[in-house]
Amino acid sequence: MVFAGSASRRLGEAIAGRLGVQLGASEVIRFSEGNLFVRVLDNVRGRDVFIVQGTAFPANDNFVELLFWIDALNRASAASVTAVIPYFSYAKGDKKDEPRVSIRGRVCADAIQAAGVDRVVTLDLHAPQVHGFFTLPVDDLYALPVLCDAVAAKGLTDLVVVAPDAGYAKKARQWANRLHAPTAIADKRRVDHTESAEIVELIGSVAGRTALIVDDFTITAGTLTDAARVLVERGATDVYAAVSHALLTDPANERLDASPIRRLFTTDSVETQPAGLSAKVEVVSVAGLFAEAIRRIAARESVSVLFQ
Repeated sequence: MVFAGSASRRLGEAIAGRLGVQLGASEVIRFSEGNLFVRVLDNVRGRDVFIVQGTAFPANDNFVELLFWIDALNRASAASVTAVIPYFSYAKGDKKDEPRVSIRGRVCADAIQAAGVDRVVTLDLHAPQVHGFFTLPVDDLYALPVLCDAVAAKGLTDLVVVAPDAGYAKKARQWANRLHAPTAIADKRRVDHTESAEIVELIGSVAGRTALIVDDFTITAGTLTDAARVLVERGATDVYAAVSHALLTDPANERLDASPIRRLFTTDSVETQPAGLSAKVEVVSVAGLFAEAIRRIAARESVSVLFQ
């Protein structure tokens, strides 16, 4: 059985449609003081249940709602509960890189396990080591094949794949291999905890080529638009971008509209953005990817084929 929380209702319905099942009946009530109340309206006793709930805006409310769904399904005697988390927001907090800070990803993983989940399915974790914060199976699916197909369908010529920083270079090479293109790397400098970074150098040639900037997520689109400006300065004839998760807070749409980026490809992992999407954003659904993962897990089949 497949259920969807309030953060991923559209994706949950699309996944259920791909599986040929009816989305489970449920309700969420928000009380005036901010409390959440969740209720499962279908009988789940003895069933393998998948709850689709992202943890984007508002991140804390949606994360707590996910915990409540896991608890409610367990108390309703589900045989197993799998949390399908299209966007795991606190994966950025994967290490203690400053004094007296929380490893937020670990705290979230502990909370999810304490709520009683049996398995987690997610998409492009920002920090792959978050896998190790769990002591249960975690399937971190890749949006790369879905987004690459969308890019390839545009028939772009003389393509070069650009990593926004050295840390994403390995993943950018995977994009480049699939798209049969060379790579370049932007040298990004981040000096504080503001959601902005500065592109200070470009490694590789983009002159006379169509540049595709790839990343796992964007919030303000600052890095993407700054990189696009540098690419045009270095002779790129056209600029596109692709990210797995488009959070896109208020300044993002204005920046995209004013930037040289012709099109931003992203998935439907986030559907609660605080502002509408720019006309430059093209959303590609990952419902089929999640549906196939769910089908395989329910049938006790290998999921590894989805990572090839």
